Amino acid sequence: MPKFGLSAVLSAILMFFSGAVLGAFSYRLYSISPVQSGKDAGAPPKKLSPDEFRKKYVSDLASAVKLDSQQILALNGVLDRTRAEFDKLNDKIKPERDALNEKRDALNEKWRPDREAIQSHQVESINGLLRPDQRPLYEAFRTERERLRRLHDQQRKKQ
Repeated sequence: MPKFGLSAVLSAILMFFSGAVLGAFSYRLYSISPVQSGKDAGAPPKKLSPDEFRKKYVSDLASAVKLDSQQILALNGVLDRTRAEFDKLNDKIKPERDALNEKRDALNEKWRPDREAIQSHQVESINGLLRPDQRPLYEAFRTERERLRRLHDQQRKKQ
């Protein structure tokens, strides 16, 4: 093979590999998730209490628009009046909201046997697809999912 032919082949191979390396590096940079530091890395952000949220809101707004101390006092007055209006509205609609929640709960109880039957049929169908060695793993999976669902329901009821 002539010298220029060998050189062209080696150049093409080198260009191919350098493109592959650059592509892999670029993909890695593009698909990397943002870095989180500290002990809560990877955890969802903590929900602030209403008082904590208000303090953060006032602080953020004060620094964003450079409020002076008199404006901060006036802002707190506006937030107090707004909270009182929301409390008044919530007291007004509470009976209607409670009645709707009771209807929803009654409807859920009425249809619970049908939902459980559908779910049982699904579990039986999935068990029919699995090998005997997979069934205990599926049962453990279902147990963990049920535990997480109950935990989620308890947290939702607290709110």
